[in-house]
Amino acid sequence: MPAAPSAPPRSVRDVRAPGRRESRTACDRAAPWLRLLPLFAALACLTRLPSFRCPLWNPDEGYLAVQARMLADGGELYETVVDRKPPLVPWLYAGAFALFGDSSLLPLKVLAVAAQLLTALLLASLARRRWGAGAGRTAGVLYLLISVGLNPEDAQAAGFEVFMLPCTAAAMWCADRRRWGAAGTAVACAFLAKQTGGAVLLPVLWLLWRGGAGRRGLLRLGAGLCAPVLAAAALTTFSGFLFWTVTGSGAYASFTGSELHVLGRGLVNAALLAVACAGIVPPVVRVLRIARTGAGELWLWLASSAAAVLLGFHFFGHYYLQLMPPLALLGTAALQILPRRHTARALAVTGCACALFLAWGLVVPRPELAHATRLAETVRAYTAPDAEVLLWGMHPEGYWLADRAPASRFLTAGLLTNYSGGRDGPKVGQRYGVRGAWPTFEREWRAHPPALVVDDSRGKPYGLSRVPSLRRALKAGYEPVLRVEGAVVYRRGE
Repeated sequence: MPAAPSAPPRSVRDVRAPGRRESRTACDRAAPWLRLLPLFAALACLTRLPSFRCPLWNPDEGYLAVQARMLADGGELYETVVDRKPPLVPWLYAGAFALFGDSSLLPLKVLAVAAQLLTALLLASLARRRWGAGAGRTAGVLYLLISVGLNPEDAQAAGFEVFMLPCTAAAMWCADRRRWGAAGTAVACAFLAKQTGGAVLLPVLWLLWRGGAGRRGLLRLGAGLCAPVLAAAALTTFSGFLFWTVTGSGAYASFTGSELHVLGRGLVNAALLAVACAGIVPPVVRVLRIARTGAGELWLWLASSAAAVLLGFHFFGHYYLQLMPPLALLGTAALQILPRRHTARALAVTGCACALFLAWGLVVPRPELAHATRLAETVRAYTAPDAEVLLWGMHPEGYWLADRAPASRFLTAGLLTNYSGGRDGPKVGQRYGVRGAWPTFEREWRAHPPALVVDDSRGKPYGLSRVPSLRRALKAGYEPVLRVEGAVVYRRGE
């Protein structure tokens, strides 16, 4: 039997060919994202354009800015620097201030643009993996267009939710690829940005169960989840972390005493979101009547996010930002079943709604910011640069605008009276404050009495009539010197 002919020797060119093919494959994989990135980046910048119009948009930004300054001056989170929020975003603000200075929030606004861009890219990747390249483009564009669909004070602020959203999207992205340890870490980061970010754990668990990962996958998910949370608690204090992020907010989460007020707010914000999603809702409703999308985890993501919005019974507009990523994916899923003309129509309607919200953000007046700025100018005029002052109100940004240190770790009257969240019912007053807050506040007052006190209650339920301790302290050593648009300025007597 004749021997089989031997294969010809491989040339140098033949040996290198596989490497070049792999290189081309890698380039091919990157090419779609290189094409999408400029589009998404341009949309992210456009939709965040109003955020650069004002120094800051809401008290959350002001609170974070003051916290960052206090941390830079040696403050300790959950000890001398307190809030009902996890530590990730205060640390982010502190880091940005350390790198770029603390006189402007511009670096945080840029980071917010990057956060929205990253969220859009992760959603596009999820959609592309499920339904193809066109769906990926649609999902990212839809998300960025609806991301501004709330009151500009809520949608344009560089607040907790904006930095939470890429973490929730990353959790779903990792779970979709069965990377359970990374998914757990992403869930932890979402929780450490804001407690309600942990709601994404529910759809992640659903994907884990449906994927048959078993005990090993669950252990990896749990390890990825617990390690960052325990590390954050260790870097602060375990007791303080637990109190301020979990157990110390019972009164804040109560629905009693402000039912009509918060329900009205919730309905208004839901209506605004519905306008923003006007191009998405009809396709989703139509598909639900005729077909199943096979996207149970997306519905679970939306349901868990809705439960997070309801948690606490305050219904602030920025809470609704958490609904936008699953809504964008569900809209994309529905559009894959319908004829292509529905996609064009949905994008057009959503784009028009986005234009309305952008116009609102560019022209809306900011009377509260103007008031806080005038108060800050007054504080600067009546105090030395190293003086400590107390702003009795709900606008902590006044400390940052005035460049004066707060005389207390409690930066708003809300923590001391339970007015937090705009509560307008009877559950407001000194006896409803955070547990243990008033003894601490009184010790701070005795040790370092503020050089200036500004009563900015202006008829709100947290006025001095409901705060006897502060009223007595003012009568004992302070005198009113002027009024600024309803706010009363008290100066310490010589």
